[in-house]
Amino acid sequence: MIKRMSLKKIAICISAISAIFLFYLFPTNNKLKVKEELEYVSDEKLSTIFLNDSNNYLAMTSINIDDESITSKGRKLITALIQGEKYEDNLPNGFKGVIPADTKILNTYFKDGVFKIDFSETLLDTSKENEEKVIEAIVYTLTSIDEVKFVIIYLNGEILTLLPKSNITLPATLDRSFGINKEYDITNNKDITKTTIYYINKYNDIEYYVPVTKVNNDTREKAEIIIEELSINRTYNTNLMSYLNTNAKVIAVNKKNNDMILDFNNYIYSDSTDNEVSDEVIKQVCLSIKDNYDINSIIFTVNNKEIYKST
Repeated sequence: MIKRMSLKKIAICISAISAIFLFYLFPTNNKLKVKEELEYVSDEKLSTIFLNDSNNYLAMTSINIDDESITSKGRKLITALIQGEKYEDNLPNGFKGVIPADTKILNTYFKDGVFKIDFSETLLDTSKENEEKVIEAIVYTLTSIDEVKFVIIYLNGEILTLLPKSNITLPATLDRSFGINKEYDITNNKDITKTTIYYINKYNDIEYYVPVTKVNNDTREKAEIIIEELSINRTYNTNLMSYLNTNAKVIAVNKKNNDMILDFNNYIYSDSTDNEVSDEVIKQVCLSIKDNYDINSIIFTVNNKEIYKST
């Protein structure tokens, strides 16, 4: 009798343990739905912003902004660039805004791809060296919103066309052709080109991307310049990096139906045995190409065989 009762108790315990195990192994549909919803909302809030890093470069990073309106979203992102403003606590560690404290956004307006933003005069209460950087951060942050193609900056209701300390003339309508983190290597005033290239930097072992606009007299196809610069792996006198193999070459560059086709040699592969291209290389190339060309997709090929397509 006792033996039978003991066996019965053991059987009940085993059944209970099995039921608990199965419950955790196969959670209910409600539990799965909640998890998916939380992840989805988090992704939707993520917006690109360009902040000053510890090396005084404007870097591409992100901030959580919960707003679907383009005008309101743009206003919040630019507010985050203002030193000491309410969104400053949300910025990633090691980064800070470049717009002077106490600057006010007087008005914002968006229509037909153009974002207009009016500031108080304190926008230019900064050093001569920092004036252009303020404009770069505003333009690149706003044009990170897909719908925004151009930016017009106002100062107390008047379009800003001159930076007073550096004496730099600004076009009335700005876009990414204005450049960012500019490096100059000009030998004459003819055939001056701007090519923006995205490098990698690190802060506390976390990698992020830094765009650098090379201003020079190089008249080659910009895609060729981008690949050559990235294959050098490191910019002069800085710690900016690239993961592209030093022997990687672009054999041909073709544009077809708003697609950019880049044909590489085999050194584009990070692992020659698996014929794989690293995510970092793909992102560096794609970010750089996107900033220099008006295209819909980028196709990577080796010996004219497609290996990757970015849309």
